[in-house]
Amino acid sequence: MEGGTGLYNPRTVEEVFRDFKGRRSAIIKALTTEVQEFYQQCDPEKENLCLYGLPNEQWEVNLPAEEVPPELPEPALGINFARDGLSEKEWLSLVAIHSDTWLLSVSFYFGSRFAFDKSDRKRLFDMINGVPTIFEVVNGNAKKQTKDKSSAENQNGNKSKSNSKVRTSEGKSSKTSMQANKEEEEVDEEDEDEDEHGVTLCGACGDGDGADDFWICCDVCEVWFHGKCVKITPARAEHIKQYKCPGCSNKRARP
Repeated sequence: MEGGTGLYNPRTVEEVFRDFKGRRSAIIKALTTEVQEFYQQCDPEKENLCLYGLPNEQWEVNLPAEEVPPELPEPALGINFARDGLSEKEWLSLVAIHSDTWLLSVSFYFGSRFAFDKSDRKRLFDMINGVPTIFEVVNGNAKKQTKDKSSAENQNGNKSKSNSKVRTSEGKSSKTSMQANKEEEEVDEEDEDEDEHGVTLCGACGDGDGADDFWICCDVCEVWFHGKCVKITPARAEHIKQYKCPGCSNKRARP
């Protein structure tokens, strides 16, 4: 296991958080954009299997570590046995919950191993708590937040469906300014967190990072995605008349 050997040991809060984000992105891919492959690998006829997220944003379904105790905390064991006993949504949600728990245990294992003090542990938790959980992403809660922001922006005329395929850092700055003006006008009407209105979250990974990266908007649910998260390049987007994200495509494909 790449993430379970002694060769990889993040020692600072920033390094541990980077490790956390890499593993989180990997698991989110397994449970969203690459869910069919993940589903097939979790064969109930096989032995106890675990879902591992690796620091390099790759995931794998594998047997648990043989050594006792293991080098790192182990993910939930036997996730494949419940696959056919639940609906797909319920099963993925259950795996997501256990994966969130595992990510926290790994991060704070590093914190204990390298003797993080109280302030470092709090800073690490605050950084982790600043991004949506895997459960929120899988169940669409993070996606709903993004959709609400996109709808508000469209009402302001800041984004039109005809030319919103590509989002640049300049466009994001303009959106933030427009949204700030709207918040000043409606400050007496709603008590909302102003910081959230200036951030658009990716519907796949749940992150708002990558302001300078290529983004694409789903024409069905109006949610924005990092191009790399949905495997769409700027060149490919130029030839797409109506883009449907993996979630909307899967809804149409399933009975």
